[in-house]
Order: sequence, then C-alpha cells, then structure tokens
Amino acid sequence: MYSVINLDGLAPADRFSFWWEAVAHSVVPVHAVSTDPLTFWAEMTSLDLGTVQIARVRCRPFEARRTPRLIRRADPALLQLSLTLCGRSGIEQQDRQATLAPTDLVLFDTSAPFRAWTVPDVTADGIVVRFPRDALPLSPGAVRSLTAHRLPGHDSVGALLTACLRQALRQGPSLTSADAARLSPIVVDLITAVLAHELESDPRATPTGTRETLLLRLKDHILRHLADPDLSPATIAAAQSISVRSLHRLFEGEGQTLSAWIRGRRLERCRRDLADPVQNRVPIRTVAARWGFTDPAHFSRTFREAYGSSPQEYRDRCRTG
Repeated sequence: MYSVINLDGLAPADRFSFWWEAVAHSVVPVHAVSTDPLTFWAEMTSLDLGTVQIARVRCRPFEARRTPRLIRRADPALLQLSLTLCGRSGIEQQDRQATLAPTDLVLFDTSAPFRAWTVPDVTADGIVVRFPRDALPLSPGAVRSLTAHRLPGHDSVGALLTACLRQALRQGPSLTSADAARLSPIVVDLITAVLAHELESDPRATPTGTRETLLLRLKDHILRHLADPDLSPATIAAAQSISVRSLHRLFEGEGQTLSAWIRGRRLERCRRDLADPVQNRVPIRTVAARWGFTDPAHFSRTFREAYGSSPQEYRDRCRTG
C-alpha cells in the first residue's frame, strides 16, 4: 500500500530509462526526454488507497509526452490531479497550456494526448493523484473544460484538498487497508468539491457550465439521501424545483439512466461497508437497508451482477484478504 522508488542505487546511465519504465508501470507510458539524462534523479513515494493512488514525486528537469499511439496501446481511463509543491512546471492538453507555481493544482486526462514539463536547473517537487475518470460525478464535457487549467490550491476548498493529500502521505506507513478504503472516497469528494467550485465560480460560465452546476447539485442531493428508500425522480425533482422530465433530460448525457446512477452509488456504499472489518458483525441485510435496498434478495442479485460475487462471498474475501 505504501512504497518508495528512488534511483540512488543505480548507475547514472541507467537512471533515466529505469524511472520512465517505472512511471509506465505505475501510471501510464509516456515518451520522455532530458537535456542531461546522466544527471537525472527522481524519487516517488506512493500511497495506494484502492480507487485512488497518491504519490509525491521529486525529480530533475524533464519533458514528457503522451501520444495518441501510446494511448491506443494502453488506456486505463485515469484522471490525474497534480499539486506543485516546489519548482515550476507546465501541462498542455486540449489546446490549453497551464504554467504552474507552488500551491497550484491542475487536472489532466490520461486518455487524451498531453505534454508535461518542469523548468531547467530546478528539482521539481509535487503530489500527483490518480483515479478513474468515472469516479467523478462530472460529465466528460465538464472534465474537458477543466483540464489544463490552473486551479488554486492555497485557499478555499483547494487548501482543504492540499492539506488532506499532504497528511495522507505523511501518515501513509501507519494506515491499514481498512483506513485506505475509508479515505479513498473522502479524497474523491474533495477533488469533486474543488472542480465543482471552479465550475460554479468561472466567469466564463456557459449554458453548459450552468447545466453542470445543476447536475452537480442534483447528484449532491442524491448522495445525501441515498439511505432514503423513498428517494425517487419525483422527490429529487421537487427538491431542486425542476420537472421530472427535465431531471431525466439532464441525466441523458451521463451514459446511464438516473435509476442506474442511483443504484450504482448505493452499491458502492454497500461494497465499502462490507469490506470494512469494523462492520463484520453487521448483518448484510442491515447494510443493504442502510443504503436503500429494502429487498435482500433483490440486493443480492444486483450486487452479484455488478461485482461478480454475492455480498457474502465479497465480505468473506475481504476478511481473508
């Protein structure tokens, strides 16, 4: 769960190639160059929280490109959020370019070509968070509008996220696998809060941005009421003062129906609780009812369809894992 990679024990001529092979295995493959590969040095401290991976990376100057050909060869559909701690760096994606200074955040998509670099003669220091694109309650259009934009990490919700990432890495060696499972959704929620704040406060907001803001409010309402078995399109629409028809239309661009989205979030909460050793004695039917599944047989079938095993089999596997 917690690991360190550094190049101190390698011959100078081997360090650059070894580092980028490690990056290809732990993140995604890129083409990288350096003005002086013989003086290259890097170190990565990684914390695997399951859905989310956090890494602190320190390295000498480089330039890296992720090309369409590399994407076709390996596309894990990940998003990365980078926090600059020291030095200066940059990212270019979707015809946008962001120049980053300490405390700046930037989002980029590993499924689209990008170019990343650090400035010469300075050791860059930063934190990179990797997570699946579908972990965010944002549409592909919203993600594209936010990539390669400099986001503030020194105030508001950005400061909360920055503090969380720093502390998670500091406490990494003492975290258990159960701790990791509980922390992972917290990190995703904080990232979502940062991105949602940017969508809501961007002065260039468009009708698309307005739609995203409303969709985020709807999803936030749903997530806060997942435990309510009476949660329905009618109650959701009434809470947001829109029609049921408008509600369904908003979800049309999400690639799944409103009901499927709600069911998926409820299943995620159930799976998290079933993996939690503190809740091993809580009956499965109680876990299901806690998140809105009132019929145990229906829950068991739905869980198996989603994850390939019954709730009991999944819990037993987590106990022995």
